Amino acid sequence: MSASGRASARGSSTSAADDDDGASAIHSLDVHPQYRGLKGIYYNPVVQVWFLGVVCFMGPGLFNALTGLGGGGRLDATTNSNANSALYATFAVAAFFAGSINNVLGSRLTLLLGSTGYALYIGSYLAYNIHPNAGGFVIAAGAILGICAGLLWTAQGSLMLAYPTEDQKGKFIGIFWSIFNLGGVVGAAVSLGNNFDNTVLSNGTYIGFLVLTGIGVLIPLLMADPRKMIRSDGTRVTTPRHPSWKTEFYGLWITLRTDPWIVLLFPMFFASNWFYTWQFNDYNGALFTIRARALNNLVYWLSQILGSVSIGFLLDQRGLPRRFRAFSGWLVLFAMVFVVHIWAYFYQRDYTRATVSDKIDIHERPYVSRLWLYIFCGLLDAMWQTTAYWFMGAMSNDPAKLANFSGFYKSLQSAGAAGIWRADAVKLPYMNIFISTWVLLVAGLVFALPMIHMRVKDTTEESDETL
Repeated sequence: MSASGRASARGSSTSAADDDDGASAIHSLDVHPQYRGLKGIYYNPVVQVWFLGVVCFMGPGLFNALTGLGGGGRLDATTNSNANSALYATFAVAAFFAGSINNVLGSRLTLLLGSTGYALYIGSYLAYNIHPNAGGFVIAAGAILGICAGLLWTAQGSLMLAYPTEDQKGKFIGIFWSIFNLGGVVGAAVSLGNNFDNTVLSNGTYIGFLVLTGIGVLIPLLMADPRKMIRSDGTRVTTPRHPSWKTEFYGLWITLRTDPWIVLLFPMFFASNWFYTWQFNDYNGALFTIRARALNNLVYWLSQILGSVSIGFLLDQRGLPRRFRAFSGWLVLFAMVFVVHIWAYFYQRDYTRATVSDKIDIHERPYVSRLWLYIFCGLLDAMWQTTAYWFMGAMSNDPAKLANFSGFYKSLQSAGAAGIWRADAVKLPYMNIFISTWVLLVAGLVFALPMIHMRVKDTTEESDETL
């Protein structure tokens, strides 16, 4: 992730760091002329966010398509749950320090390294489909992916929040989230077409996913050097010399000390992947045939595009004060949490792990209403993630601080996910997982409310810009 102008106050590093592409970026206050012609297209911040979205389309997007099927497309979800638990456990540790690692390695290399883990993980499911005793390989690949994902998402968060101007952050988050979720949409469409008459995913589906993730590994090499980027208002994102590793790790503590309000977003971060376990394994995977699961998966990721764009549109309404937009976004999330979970409760109370047996297919009468619930689950997910990023962006424009904010976000998100996926693997009752999901989402919003009141201002002040 990016570091800010704090570098001048923290010393310089070796000359090799000057050659880095750099996620350590600051916003120059000088106004620079925009690039023209093909350069103007290539160095346009929107185009670079599209590149970033395609990287995540090919990696995390296809991972989502696989996971969203419930059990990774398998009938028995135990190996998938254990792999996800290992994934998020290592992710939690890696993401906590990934902002500092990214400041040293640079965004393009960090994205490249991060995307390799997704190819390995999907390849492990192909191996597992061919060799049923390869479950250990899937779990190990999940642990490796956790490290890679920590790197990828931290770099992504820093660049996505660094390139837009203040009034464009919701738009850029919406653009990214839409492209990223197209990975889930395309992956779900492919799995639906290839497995319409199957009971488990075919090898061809896994091979197709593997090829696409392999292509995604190379895309960061095509992205622009962040030091050459000029934002739409003419300010340049430039890269200072990088401080030492020791200083970078110390920066995490400095971030907490200089901006302690971020702690009130930690429950929101912790809850932000918790709901996937119930949605994917304990609802979609438990109740539906593989054909219905694939269709559910397709509409889930389509609804995410609508959710991210709609909440981004609200959060970027220039005619409204930013504080008003922040509270409006909070209210939308609060309403969605209760609509989705009151609705879901009336379904969840009717089945348990012991009683669920007959699977619902797409032609059966109970299917349509349950499909609509899944659509609303997708809307809530996208709105939650987009708003969390927007809250972080509203606290500062300093890419160094945003780098560490995003690292905290992914670390805590993954710590929660590791616990709940393991709970699913040891067969905790569906209702327990469902209630814990509901409670954590409400708690995340309750804790975020005083942060919005005290910390979100109508414009970011200079004191918010540096560590």
